[in-house]
Amino acid sequence: MRIGVIISDEPRINDEIRVSQVRLIGPNGEQVGVIATSVALNLAKEANLDLVEVAPNARPPVAKLIDYGKFKYNEKVKQREARRNQSTAEIKEIRFRLKIDDHDFEVKKGHVERFLNGGDKVKVTIMLRGREQSRPIGGVELLQRLADEVAESGSIESAPKQEGRNIIMTLAPKGKKVHTQSEQRRRGAESRAERQARQAARLAAKQEVKAQEAEAAKAVVSEATETSETKK
Repeated sequence: MRIGVIISDEPRINDEIRVSQVRLIGPNGEQVGVIATSVALNLAKEANLDLVEVAPNARPPVAKLIDYGKFKYNEKVKQREARRNQSTAEIKEIRFRLKIDDHDFEVKKGHVERFLNGGDKVKVTIMLRGREQSRPIGGVELLQRLADEVAESGSIESAPKQEGRNIIMTLAPKGKKVHTQSEQRRRGAESRAERQARQAARLAAKQEVKAQEAEAAKAVVSEATETSETKK
């Protein structure tokens, strides 16, 4: 019985790299050349970076000096922003009665226009009751009237059709509306990414200050210990 091997998509880093030599790339993309893996690991430690295998199938494998934790964080941010930038158009639904008065029609038409202007599709349903089902033409005319009056915001994607007791039509936002909405989302994503980058920079600065304070405190303690031992 063979034991299954879990294959990871994560690259090998630091001591996980078992080959004797790597083609090293510096932190700024500079080509260092082919060197012993042990030497590359020492360079990574001196620079407080990680040795990451970026091309394991090359001969010899290519490795790069990077801050792997920061790299993974930035990758997650990019993936999250990419998902946010994907089309998130929804299908909203508005229901009408065949015998709707003008005021209610205007109110519901306003909702349809708002959804279309927001980049969403709208499913409009006319609900037929009783004898209305035998004369669906009135529902078709009502839907066509609605489509004509919201033509600046959207157009008919699915023509009116009867499904059981209902007549259904789908409206889609105009291309310009969709573009405007996606552009607004893109700008919002860029703004969020900038805020996150600033927060990460502030956090890194605070951590550096704390590390310096810890080193200073350690030096003071060491000096005091040495002075005490000298007096003895």
